[in-house]
Amino acid sequence: MCPFLQICKRSVLQLVRRPIYWVGIFLLPLFCFLMLASLMEEGLPIRTPAAVVDKDGSALSRQITQQLGGMQMVDITEMPNSFTQARHLMQEGKIFGFFLIPENFEADLLSGRAPQISFYTNTTYFVPASLLFKTFKATAMYAKAGVASEVISSVGFTSNPSAMLLPVNITTRGIGNPGLNYAIYLCVSFLPCVLQLMILLVTCFSLGQEIKYHTSVNLMQIARGSIVRALAGKLFPQTLIWIVLAVFLESWLFRWQGYPMHGSWWWMTLSQVLFVLASQGFALFCFGLLPNLRLSLSVCALLGILSFSVAAFSFPMQSMYGAIGIFSYIVPTRYNYLIYIDQALNGIDIYYSRWWFVAYFIFMVVPLAVLPRIKKAFLHPVYEP
Repeated sequence: MCPFLQICKRSVLQLVRRPIYWVGIFLLPLFCFLMLASLMEEGLPIRTPAAVVDKDGSALSRQITQQLGGMQMVDITEMPNSFTQARHLMQEGKIFGFFLIPENFEADLLSGRAPQISFYTNTTYFVPASLLFKTFKATAMYAKAGVASEVISSVGFTSNPSAMLLPVNITTRGIGNPGLNYAIYLCVSFLPCVLQLMILLVTCFSLGQEIKYHTSVNLMQIARGSIVRALAGKLFPQTLIWIVLAVFLESWLFRWQGYPMHGSWWWMTLSQVLFVLASQGFALFCFGLLPNLRLSLSVCALLGILSFSVAAFSFPMQSMYGAIGIFSYIVPTRYNYLIYIDQALNGIDIYYSRWWFVAYFIFMVVPLAVLPRIKKAFLHPVYEP
């Protein structure tokens, strides 16, 4: 048997015999896929539990409560009698926010004394709190506009009062995501980031284990002293598994879930394959800089977790500080996201995505600079706990 196949067989046996590989390669990624898909099945969190504190009890306040309860994003589950009671409900997690109508609201409004409507949201839960805030604010604006329209009509204004209240109409069109579906944004960006994190950790863990148990010397003997052959045979079975998972993720999102695909399936599939190879190359580079199990795992875990922020799909890079925004270019998932926007959402020519594919190849060749360090660590393993 040739050395490469012998190393591959050895690597497969290690994957099969160690339960931690089953957890890191299969269970955790698939669990994250299914969990996020089930959470975002409707595209947006709907019917968020909320409360209304109506201290006025007038016809207008009841009308506002009815309008708020009819909103898609809100489910009025509680009607507390005081601010304190509503605050306790929010602290207990039974509601995510509440809408407070003050005493004498209708009387003060009709007499021109400008009463204040207050609403509170628990921003610990960012997405439902943001949606509640948007709905609460819209309800307050509608209530204000409705009363103003009635006042204008009552003083004899014959024209359409809405033209005075809203002289400029705004039409919003969400290009690429007209339904404003959060799942199209979150799943396609967060799930590859989860996959990248697991690739980084599993790659460094498998290489670090060779040094920890001093089996790297045997690996180099089988590879006949070639570090390239040793790493290729060691990581090849993992690469095949990661590619299958990445292509499954692509098929699941764009074929079964019906996410928009305005570009070429072939380019997107190539992007997933190169994304796996780039992530492994990035992990190899980190391990080569720090050929130590604990340190390399710590660095990869840190960079993998920070990718959810610095990859610029949860916060725009243009709004980041320059010293922070530059880090968005050193993680492979950033380029996976950019290719997704260009090819799947916008469907533009592949020419405009060429540099993102070049970035994948840079990640794949960068480990060549640290191969001598990895070879030295494999030939003379020193485990530092």
